[in-house]
Amino acid sequence: MKYTLAFSVLLAATLLGASENNYEISAMVGYTLPNDGQYLDDYATYGVEMQFNSFEFALKPELSLFYSDGDYKYDNGTTKIVRTALNGVYEFKKEFNTTPFFKIGAGYESMSNTAFGNHNGLFANAGVGMKMDITSQMAFKLEAMKMVKSNDGSHDNNLALMGGLTFYFDKKGKGNDRVAAPTDSKPAAVIAPAVVAEKTEKSVVTETVVAVVVVEQTVKEPVAVVAPQCPITADINNHFVFNSDHIDSTAASEIRAFVVFMNENPTYKATITGHTDSIGTPEVNQIISEKRSNKVRDALISQGIAPERLNAVGKGESMPIMSNMLKAGRAENRRIEIDLYK
Repeated sequence: MKYTLAFSVLLAATLLGASENNYEISAMVGYTLPNDGQYLDDYATYGVEMQFNSFEFALKPELSLFYSDGDYKYDNGTTKIVRTALNGVYEFKKEFNTTPFFKIGAGYESMSNTAFGNHNGLFANAGVGMKMDITSQMAFKLEAMKMVKSNDGSHDNNLALMGGLTFYFDKKGKGNDRVAAPTDSKPAAVIAPAVVAEKTEKSVVTETVVAVVVVEQTVKEPVAVVAPQCPITADINNHFVFNSDHIDSTAASEIRAFVVFMNENPTYKATITGHTDSIGTPEVNQIISEKRSNKVRDALISQGIAPERLNAVGKGESMPIMSNMLKAGRAENRRIEIDLYK
C-alpha cells in the first residue's frame, strides 16, 4: 500500500540554487598591472559589473565598466583609462556558500593620453574568481582578469586583481515559489490533507493519513483524508536552478518540519524522485536528477532520519509534466516527487 505526500510547499525553499536572482551588480576595486611595453606604473582600478541570470545558458551575460588613472614612467604625464566589456560568466557548483566562476569576453579600451604608442582599441579578456555569500542578498567577490590588446604589431597585456561586493536583485519566481519561514511564535505549519482522493471502481479504505504541510498565511482545522489504494503523485516545481542540485542553507526550518513528521510517523518510508528538463544530454540529465534526489535525502539523514527509510532515485528528462519548449515548462519539469509507503 503506497501513499504520496504533497510536500511541494514544505520543501520549496530548500531547492533553490546558485543563481536564484535575475540579475546581480558588483562594485569592484583593485589594481591593474600593465606590461613593460606600455610604460605605465601599476594603477588603481574602479568599476561595476552587472550579470544577468535569467537566461538558461551555461554562460551568463555580464556587462562591465572600469575606470583608472594611470601614470606614465619617465615623467610623461598621466592618462585616464576607461574599459567596457561584454563577458560570458560560467558559475561552478556552490560549495560552503562559495561559488567559483570563470569568464571570457571582449571589450573596448579608451585612453586620454596615448603616449609611447599606446592607442584606443579592442581587447580580449579572460578571468577567474569566486563569490562568498555574506547574506542571501550580498556576497564578497574576488577576481583576477587578463586583458590583451593589439597595439601597433605588439600585444599589450594587463592583469587586473579586484575585490568587491555583489548585490543580488529580483529574485526568481518572486511571490510564487518560495514560502516565508515563520516569523513569530504562531507556527506556519498546519494540518493539511496528505493525499488527494481519487475515485476508482473498487475503492478500499485501509487507512487514514494526516500530514503536516507548510502553507502561507492560512490556518485551518486538522483534516483527515481517507486514502484510497491508488497512488497519487505530487510534484515540487520551479525550485531547481538550471544544471544545479544546490539546496539553500536558509531552508532549515522547512527541512526540520519534514523531519518532525517522519519522527512522529516512524512506520513510514519515503521514495524521493528527481527530474530534470530536456536541456543537455539524457546521460547528463540522468546524473543531475540523481544528484538532486540524493541532496534532499542527505539533508534529511543529516537531521536524524534513518537512511533505510529514505530511497533516492532519478528519472532524468524522461517524465516531463509540461513542454520543454518554453522556459516556464522547463522550470516545472525540474522537480522532486515524494512518495510515502509502509
